[in-house]
Amino acid sequence: MNILILGSGGREHALAWKLAQSPKAGQIYIAPGNAGTALTGTNVPINPTDFESLKMFIIEKEVNMVVVGPETPLVQGIRDYFEKDKLLHDLLVIGPSKKGAQLEGSKDFAKGFMQRHGIPTAAYATFTAETFHDGEKFLESLRPPYVLKADGLAAGKGVLILNDLEEAKNELRNMLLNAKFGKASGKVVIEEFLEGIELSVFVLTDGKNYLLLPEAKDYKRIGEGDTGLNTGGMGSISPVPFATETFLNKIEERIIRPTVEGLQQENLDYQGFLFFGLMKVGDDPYVIEYNCRLGDPEAESVIPRIKSDLLEIFEKTGKGELDQTELEVDERYAASVMLVSGGYPGNFQKGKVIEGLGNLNNCIVYYAGASKDVEHEQIKTSGGRVMAITAFGNSMEEALKNAYANVEQINFEGKYYRKDLGFDLK
Repeated sequence: MNILILGSGGREHALAWKLAQSPKAGQIYIAPGNAGTALTGTNVPINPTDFESLKMFIIEKEVNMVVVGPETPLVQGIRDYFEKDKLLHDLLVIGPSKKGAQLEGSKDFAKGFMQRHGIPTAAYATFTAETFHDGEKFLESLRPPYVLKADGLAAGKGVLILNDLEEAKNELRNMLLNAKFGKASGKVVIEEFLEGIELSVFVLTDGKNYLLLPEAKDYKRIGEGDTGLNTGGMGSISPVPFATETFLNKIEERIIRPTVEGLQQENLDYQGFLFFGLMKVGDDPYVIEYNCRLGDPEAESVIPRIKSDLLEIFEKTGKGELDQTELEVDERYAASVMLVSGGYPGNFQKGKVIEGLGNLNNCIVYYAGASKDVEHEQIKTSGGRVMAITAFGNSMEEALKNAYANVEQINFEGKYYRKDLGFDLK
């Protein structure tokens, strides 16, 4: 089976690494990929949103399966585009339809969906430029901190959490009236702030059935102690110590099952990953957000724990047979530490030579913003998040110790990483 993976981050490297282990895997292509995906397949210089070029490549290379890594192609309707094409009617696409992807593509749609299906989430209201003054009044009715979310995709930067009322009003003005996030903030969702600890839970669903994947805890802030600017993610740990069987059962009964049933009731075509960004408030789970793909950097700690053949599971997803599938999971802890470029998530330099990759032991390296300089036979930095180092352990502490020991072997100018992953789980 020939496979095309769309994307260029650590998540896509983890997917390529895992799918390459399947005896059913034929050629694996990654568009556009990175220096790591080139080790497990063939990189293809096509943008994941260039649907026409992807179609021609799929036909030329007789691709049987497309695995969509990032959210943008899904929100733009890549599944619908392929399904309408008579030449691609047998193509298996892991990713929801455009309507299904609204769960991530529109915060307002997602909140309405949760409300319709009785799924626990923070109280909210949605505002536009025309109702800006109503938004100000709504802010006045809340207690700080104030949560403002751009309705559409904003590259992970569209959520603001502010403690000052006047600052929150000013940012609401910037988002609605000054297009701070472009079209993404044409609508703004204002939410009640939930106090608790976050958790990422994932399922694969064929639209009717679902398979619960290992959960993870990710770390989004650049600074230790969860301080500073939000990033794409500074690392992750799986499993999560506080996610007991009792708590996970609550998540399944109150959130996962009603969500999958809601997809069916609203005729939302959905075959692929569904990510639940959750907050544990006291002993109860609440949904902060849905994503319509596997999380990154959670993928780098979740995928290594999956012992089953992921390609076979994807096939079952496409056939609507996930109820006939059992997932075998490694019981050990996996810790994944992200190395980033100095200055990230602000301005950072690229092209820094990465050294020490030959000195690593008992870990997995997932490349993200790293590319190969063929002329000089060197791996160089090409993005803010450069690579994730994942290691196993029989305890969370042991997994982190093993990961950090390898992190110290790698060097490039400006290298930065958080040294406190797991600080809130002890």
